[in-house]
Amino acid sequence: MNKKNFQDILLELNLISKEQNQSCITESAQTGKPLSQILIEKKFVSKADIAKILAQEVGFVYVDKITEQMVNTELLSKIPLKFLRQHVIIPILFEGYKTVVTSNPRDIQPLDDISLLLSGDVKYGVSSDDIINAAINKYYPLETSKEMMEELKEEEAGEIDLTAVEERDILEMAQEAPIVKLVNHMIFQAVKEDASDIHIEAFEKELRVRYRIDGVMYQRVLPPKRFQGAIVSRIKIMANLDIAEKRLPQDGRIQIKVGDKAIDIRVSILPCNYGERVVMRLLDKTKGAVDLEHLDFSTRDLEVISRNITRPNGIILISGPTGSGKTTTLYSILSRLNKPDINIITVEDPVEYTITGVNQVQVKEDIGLTFAAALRSILRQDPDVVLIGEIRDKDTAQIATQAALTGHVVLSTIHTNSSPATITRLIDMGIEPFLISSSVICIMSQRLVRKLCDKCKQEYKPEPDMIKRLGLPESELNQIKFYKSVGCEECFNTGYRGRLGIFEVMEVDDEIAHLIVEKADANLIKSKAIEKGMVTLAQDGIRRVKNGQTSLDEVLNVAYIDQALD
Repeated sequence: MNKKNFQDILLELNLISKEQNQSCITESAQTGKPLSQILIEKKFVSKADIAKILAQEVGFVYVDKITEQMVNTELLSKIPLKFLRQHVIIPILFEGYKTVVTSNPRDIQPLDDISLLLSGDVKYGVSSDDIINAAINKYYPLETSKEMMEELKEEEAGEIDLTAVEERDILEMAQEAPIVKLVNHMIFQAVKEDASDIHIEAFEKELRVRYRIDGVMYQRVLPPKRFQGAIVSRIKIMANLDIAEKRLPQDGRIQIKVGDKAIDIRVSILPCNYGERVVMRLLDKTKGAVDLEHLDFSTRDLEVISRNITRPNGIILISGPTGSGKTTTLYSILSRLNKPDINIITVEDPVEYTITGVNQVQVKEDIGLTFAAALRSILRQDPDVVLIGEIRDKDTAQIATQAALTGHVVLSTIHTNSSPATITRLIDMGIEPFLISSSVICIMSQRLVRKLCDKCKQEYKPEPDMIKRLGLPESELNQIKFYKSVGCEECFNTGYRGRLGIFEVMEVDDEIAHLIVEKADANLIKSKAIEKGMVTLAQDGIRRVKNGQTSLDEVLNVAYIDQALD
């Protein structure tokens, strides 16, 4: 039987027309780029489509995903990590057979090399490079924490080599000194589990390492107490901090690679009773800003936000506690506004993600560059949109108000419990009510709830008292499927995987502006906003529960239950 080539299969599947195909072939010949790369760049096909076509062309199986059940650590450990990365190739168990999965089946040599290393009958498969790379990052076997602890016991703290950090993928730094290996392992494990923070805490008789994953703290390794100084010193070297200074707090930054991810780590070191405490905040720089639609607002909330961010002037405030996703929402709005004809300047502490086309200023309070000082200078730079990382004091609030009244769109965050309570907070700061009513156009309060793991969530019926407290009508209850968390390998037995936002969006129209001028109580403003269509945090949380995205417990942890009764 004659095998079909790439072009024939591509046209046979009706993925592109003959004219489009010929255009891509011509461009490939002119630029020297592979045809598959051009097809993907022009969005005619996806990486998965290319992998399917290549598999069909060479007669290999197509592998659409690589799960933990397919991975055999013995097989993986036989192949050097560098080889797997270089050739984008991975051995797995597929349908019971040893299968070498590649992203480029036309490159025969690495397939032959890996088959010799594995020995025995080997089959071949094709998958996209992103699926293979993700599997290598997630499943390639590192020394376990227990093995590292054993190795540390054989070392003396004085003999440990605290070499400076190299600009290499930390997963490849597997043969370093034990302390270096342990710190790399902690960072890699945190990235693998999608942790936002690593906490290294010193106590009288132990050293504890905990990760914050989806907002919840989990204990991981307990290194020997006597290596506390060496571990902290290693982190200080990576962050370019002063090793000798143990009495004062220090802040630094580490930039590393984990596979194809560029990770920015903010390091905070605080002297405590039993030694220095270290907190490392991890930011994946490859993620960038999320599209506003992907934050999954309700139709009404998205409409209100979209309408207000395109107004010529006014303040848009996002409220919520630390770690509630305010910065993510701000950056999403910025991305929507970021166009060649709009001048956007931000003042942040710190600048978390860089956005092309946006001028970002880092606050440096130790030299007098505060939010207020930076804002005064920014307003002389002819901006259309100004983003203030946070309104912390009267000075910043007053300048923000003046900026909005003089024709600028101002975006900022503030720490309050709800959208109506934000008005009270601004008045308490000393801002006149008539200025607030004239400048503030939209206030959004938000929280993050953990997302139920799709693999293990389980349907159940809540207690009657709970249902009664939610205030949902009987007719509606019969149509809702409630789910609870269970826990599996996919979600590290937590029952949750990832987080999503719940929102409370209040538009300041004429009636609410009138209440603000009259210094009305926050509850009165809230009642009027609900009358105008505002959905409270608890009600938006119940929307998430109805969609099967989260559990009732999660919503009740972050939103007042009496809000649902409204």
